[in-house]
Amino acid sequence: MSDLHSLNEAINKRAGRKLIPSIGVGIVILALVIGSLSFFDRILFLLLALAFVYRGIWEMNRALTRANISICSSLYFSATVIFVAAWFEGIAGIAVATALTVPFTLVAILTRGPQDFVRNAFASIFTLAYIPFLASFLLTMAKEDDGLRRIMTLVVLVACNDTFGYIFGVLLGKHKIAPTISPKKSWEGLAGSVICTAVGGSLMLSSYFDQPWWVGVLVGLGAVITATSGDLIESAIKRDLDLKDMGALLPGHGGVLDRLDSVLLTSPFVWAILNLVS
Repeated sequence: MSDLHSLNEAINKRAGRKLIPSIGVGIVILALVIGSLSFFDRILFLLLALAFVYRGIWEMNRALTRANISICSSLYFSATVIFVAAWFEGIAGIAVATALTVPFTLVAILTRGPQDFVRNAFASIFTLAYIPFLASFLLTMAKEDDGLRRIMTLVVLVACNDTFGYIFGVLLGKHKIAPTISPKKSWEGLAGSVICTAVGGSLMLSSYFDQPWWVGVLVGLGAVITATSGDLIESAIKRDLDLKDMGALLPGHGGVLDRLDSVLLTSPFVWAILNLVS
C-alpha cells in the first residue's frame, strides 16, 4: 500500500495533478452526460451543457478581472439564446442567434461608456465565440436520432487524446512542445495521443458509423489537432493572466474550462465529420 501511495504521489508531482480525484470526476461527468442523453427527450443534456457554459463564462470573467477586463454580464442571456436556437433549429439557429447576440453584446458594453470599451468589447466577443458558440455544436449532435453515439464518439476521441497524452507524458515525457505555454506538454505525450486517439477513432467510426478503419484513423488524427490546440489555447490564456487553473470546481481538473478546453475546439470538427460520413 505504501508503494502504491508513493507511486501515486510521484505521478501527481510530475503531472501537476492529483490522479485519483481526476479519474473520479471524469467518471461522474461521463455518467451525467450518458444519463442526460438517455431520459426526458435529452432535455437534461441541454440543461447540463448550459450549466457548464454558465460556469465557464463565470470562470472567464473571474480570470479576466485580474487584467482589469470586464466582460458583459449579458453573455449569460446570449448563451441561452444560442443554446435554445441550436436545440430547436440546429446550425441555422446557431448562425442566426450568434449574428444577433454579437451586436447585442457590443451595444450592452457601449452603455458603460467609452472607457476601456475596446478591451471589454473584444474580450466579451471572444468569450461569446469561445464558450457558448463552440459548445452549441454539442447540442446539434445530441439532437440527432443517434445523438448518444455522436456525443460518445466525441467523448472517446477527447478522452483518448487527453488521457493517453497525460500517461505518455508522465511516463516518457522529456521533450517539451511549447514550454512557455504548457510546460508539462511533451512530444512523447503527443505521440501517445496520436496513437491511441487514432485507434479510438477507428473503433468508434467502424462500430457506430460503418466506416472503414482508416476513416476513423484520420478522424482521430484531426481530433488530436483540435483537442491539443484547445488545450494550448486555454493554457495561453492562463499564462497570460498568471493563473494555474481557471477555477477549482472539479478536483483534479481545476475549473470547468480546464475540462472543456479540448471539447470546445473538437466539437465543431466532430459535428462536421459525422455529418459528412453519415
